[in-house]
Amino acid sequence: MLVNFIAAAVIAGTPLLFATLGAILNEKVGALNLGVEGLMAMGAFAGFMGGYYSDNLAVAILCAFAAGAFGALIYAVLTITLMASQNVAGLTLSIFGVGLSNFCGEYLLAASGTSVLKLPAKINASLQNLNITLSSAPVIGKLLFSYNMFVYFGIALAFICYFYFYKTRAGLNSSAVGENPAAAEAAGVNVMKYKYLNVVIGGGICGIGGAYASLVICGGVWLANSVNGLGWIGVALVIFAAWNPAKAIYGSFIFGAFSVLKYYAPKQYITLPNALYDALPFLLTALALVASAYKNKKENPQPESCGVNYFREER
Repeated sequence: MLVNFIAAAVIAGTPLLFATLGAILNEKVGALNLGVEGLMAMGAFAGFMGGYYSDNLAVAILCAFAAGAFGALIYAVLTITLMASQNVAGLTLSIFGVGLSNFCGEYLLAASGTSVLKLPAKINASLQNLNITLSSAPVIGKLLFSYNMFVYFGIALAFICYFYFYKTRAGLNSSAVGENPAAAEAAGVNVMKYKYLNVVIGGGICGIGGAYASLVICGGVWLANSVNGLGWIGVALVIFAAWNPAKAIYGSFIFGAFSVLKYYAPKQYITLPNALYDALPFLLTALALVASAYKNKKENPQPESCGVNYFREER
């Protein structure tokens, strides 16, 4: 039971990992993007429809990435170029993305003349757990080698982001832009380029997380509101992970564990309403925000210019 619970937590936490990584890329350059929920919703629709019409998982992922990147580009133009309020633009993007995804999904569902949109058999097969030789090994096979490709891709992407921010010049420049864009530009760093690149790519990663929700969590059937608040948890996980992509891995899996706890809790010892189990991830999110804010009060790992628009004439 414990092994199955841990494996289920990893699967449930994977979309949170993509959402957190995308948000970290945004905030590392000073963009406090609260539109993660909307970006994931757009990616959920685009990924599902890309897979539905192409019957190809790679096309579905590319469509999800493109949709998330497009939504993030809108946010970037509004906040980086036009210097609109980051909070207002992010919240508007969340509302817009979720509404657009649900509207387009219902429209295509009605246009198809069927009551249910299901993914073709070929792409459904590619979403199954990878057939790795060691997956049949006791305990370790279930814990390490029994997941679909999204899980391994998400973990690999987290380490790539970590290497990017801490081991490459481009990543260090991105961090410098997030800390003090005026000083970074004085040192010859193209602030606008790094902001746009990180925001757009981060949005695309959020879109892939949305595709995971619509393709995997929903079992290959189109459902409205498939993201269902995962984007908001991802925003909070950025603080929980202290803006570190590597820490986002275990943070997302911890939150994933609370998402599936109701299926594995020993009912003979603990009897709680299912509604309370469903609320646990969001309750934990609130507690994590409070605890992380208190813990990081002295360390202050948040990028210094996060949430503040940069106007170069004010240098």
